[in-house]
Formats: sequence, C-alpha cells, structure tokens
Amino acid sequence: MLSQSVYTLVNQQNGNLAFKLFEFDNNSYFDHMQRNNYFTLILITSGEGVAKVDFCDYAFNENTLFAFYPYQPFMLQSRSGLRGVAIQFHHDFFCIYRHHKEIANNGLLFNNVYEQPFVRVNDGCRATMFNLIDGIANELKSDSFRKDEALVSYLKLLLVMATRMKLDQQSVQEVETANGKQLMLIQNLKNAIEDNFREKHSASEYADLLHLTPTSLARATKSHFNKTLSDLITERIIIEAKRELYLTDKTVKEIAYELGYDDEYYFSRVFKSKTEVSPQLYRDTIGFNRGAS
Repeated sequence: MLSQSVYTLVNQQNGNLAFKLFEFDNNSYFDHMQRNNYFTLILITSGEGVAKVDFCDYAFNENTLFAFYPYQPFMLQSRSGLRGVAIQFHHDFFCIYRHHKEIANNGLLFNNVYEQPFVRVNDGCRATMFNLIDGIANELKSDSFRKDEALVSYLKLLLVMATRMKLDQQSVQEVETANGKQLMLIQNLKNAIEDNFREKHSASEYADLLHLTPTSLARATKSHFNKTLSDLITERIIIEAKRELYLTDKTVKEIAYELGYDDEYYFSRVFKSKTEVSPQLYRDTIGFNRGAS
C-alpha cells in the first residue's frame, strides 16, 4: 500500500490537475454526486455499499474496481467505512479515445452503455495491481526524467489488466446466462444499435429491425440492462458525440447532423440532459486538440 495518502501531477501549461493518486479510508470522498471532467478509477479494498451511476444502482463490496468517464454522474453510498485507492487523470494527460487500440479498451472499460461500470478483482490480480499503483506513486513523488511517460506506461498496464478482467467476467456471465435465446436477442440488439444509431433513434425502429414487438423488446432490455431501449440508443449517440467533440474540429451542427439530428439545438439539449454540460462546454473543457502532442 501507499506510504503517503495523496500524490498529484499538475499540467505546467495551464495549472490544471493532470493526474492524481490518493488513498481514502472513509465515505466522505464519494458520498455525494460526482461529475468530474476527468477519468476516475476507484479500487475498493474494504467495505461494501451501493453505487449510483447514471440512472442505475449497483451493489458492490471489497475488491471492486470502478471506472468512470468524464462528466459521468456517480456516487458511492455505504453504511460502513470504505477504504481504497483512487486514480484520476485528465484527457490532457491520457486520452482513452486516442489510445484505445493500444489498450484494447474501445468502449469496454469506460463509456459502455451495455455493461456495469466495474470489474471484480481477484487476489492474484489485486497483488499485481498494487505493484503498479506503488510504481505510479514512486514516479509521482520523484523528479525523474520524463516521469510523465513512465506514468502513462504504468497507467496503460493498469488499464490493460482491468480490461482483461472485464473480458473474462463477460465471458463467464455469458456462459452462466440461463436463457440462450435472450442472450442472442441482446447481442442482436447491441449489433443493431451499433450499426444504426446515427440514423435510427426510436425504440420502435429497432423492434422492427429485430422482428419483435416493442413490448417484448422493452421487457428484455429492461431485464438485461435495467435501462430503457431509448436510454441505450441515446447514450450510444452521446458516446459518439463525445468522441467527435474530442477528436475532431467539426462544428456542433455538423456533428448533430451526422448523428441524425437536423436541429442542433435539440441535439444540444439531448446532450446536456445526459452529461450535465453543453456540447460546446464539453469541447472547451476537454475537446479538440486539448492534450494533443
């Protein structure tokens, strides 16, 4: 474990927080709604509770690793004391969207509307994970040459490990799914959304694509994701909008049109309803070319 509770790295160009690693030993850090403009990893080492994420509740206990993306609303509620380690990093320091091929994490660990926002950490992985965390702490407290590059390397390893665990746990969940027919339906729905979210925005259109009644599709979606089909479609659109706002210099109007919205102001209202910020503020805060090397 860490010998000091907080380590930080500041972006020398703008004075903003670039990277932060800290231990916590009570509920006060995350017991209120968070909407941070950076990525957050939280490893729970002791305690249990309920995580409120977006519009869903998830029970958790020790050896749980949460992964939250910028502006994702979340809070951790617990009647007992929570202990753990948190890592927070800004897009300017490390952009998931730019590095997704290197870490095989294209929408799997972060920003995945289809899966729960955490992974279970087994004992073997926990030991390795804490070795990486100790390495991060040592770099943060040192004045070594190019320590930012060393931190990125440690972070990549940590994200690769978490992504592997997520993939393994998804495979186990699929094997344990009792109703194979429903599993196929859900996979077909995921594929349909991925192929059509830019053009088709209504639940009825996906019911038609899958040759199902809207009621039966809604029931399966609610049962598997604890979300409505409309939520899944809109959240997938928001993920793509964020990528476009971050990675390109397209105008908000252009992005809205490419995502199937003729009215950019209506698109902006939809975006803000899900993220708490406007598309322009999202871009101004963590958008195009911020952190480009």
